[in-house]
Amino acid sequence: MAASLKQLVQNAFKEIDIEQVTTHDLEEISNEIITTRTTKLEEQLEKLLKRKEELERSIEKKSEEIQEKKYEVFHTIEEQLQNNPSAFTKLHQVKLQSIDLYEILTEIVESAIITALEKERDSEFKEYLIETIKEITFEAIKEGSLNTIRIRKILSTILAVAIDIAEAEPNKAKDILAATIKGMRSGLIKSIHRFKKRLAYMPVEAKHILIEDYDTIMEDLNQTDTIFAQVVINQASQSSSVTHKILLDINKDMKYDLEELLVVSKETAEVMKNRFANFAKLAVKKADSAIHSPRAQEAKRIGIHAFETAKVALGSAIKTAKDVIDKNKN
Repeated sequence: MAASLKQLVQNAFKEIDIEQVTTHDLEEISNEIITTRTTKLEEQLEKLLKRKEELERSIEKKSEEIQEKKYEVFHTIEEQLQNNPSAFTKLHQVKLQSIDLYEILTEIVESAIITALEKERDSEFKEYLIETIKEITFEAIKEGSLNTIRIRKILSTILAVAIDIAEAEPNKAKDILAATIKGMRSGLIKSIHRFKKRLAYMPVEAKHILIEDYDTIMEDLNQTDTIFAQVVINQASQSSSVTHKILLDINKDMKYDLEELLVVSKETAEVMKNRFANFAKLAVKKADSAIHSPRAQEAKRIGIHAFETAKVALGSAIKTAKDVIDKNKN
């Protein structure tokens, strides 16, 4: 029968003069008793952790297999419909509803950074990564709404992938993170520039959609620098101490770089305010019929599908480039 804790302690102090006990003595006694009391629990924990790792690997593998099966199904159907453009477009809409879109974005960014790391000279590596992340960010943001939640999700997804790779490549961590953040900022600026130009030519249906998020977009456009910085800080708080420091240093150094982002955002907010001032008043009176009309909802759906199609197309292009590089290596 196992001895009780009280018995273990009493036995440990039988040969010890408590008046003369040292810190070393107490440390040895404590460690010996703790080992006796926790050995079986440690063994059980080790087994559980091993099972957890096995389960996580199995879950990841099954998740990848599910995605692969989905791609195989759609690829085969696409081959069947390749001579029917109308059906092909409809299939893409079905495909976008069936595949994890942010998982696709994660794969795109991962491939882009890995491809950049294969550049031999640092100057090429940074330049390539900045431009690639810029285009990925632009493609991900450009067709959808400029509301905070959506932009945060896209930027956070991109930066999270960069952090994972940076922590696996400590010698290039700072360059990877700095180039990624610079590319994200440039991509966001490019998206806002595009939105600003499109305001003048926005069709009636899209105006109704815009009015639905008018106040939110106006507010967000006036604080894009803060939103961007918060994404970096939030991701830093979830990272290792080394990465945390790198990200905070980058965030501090890019204070002036974010002025360009804020300037173009405020200019866009002003254009939006002036462009739709009268329309906004009219839309308030007709909000229920306009915003929720079948035509407006269909326009919204088309915009979302266009945005997602662009992401998938970009992902395929980057994956193809990566495959070519791997083939050449071999």
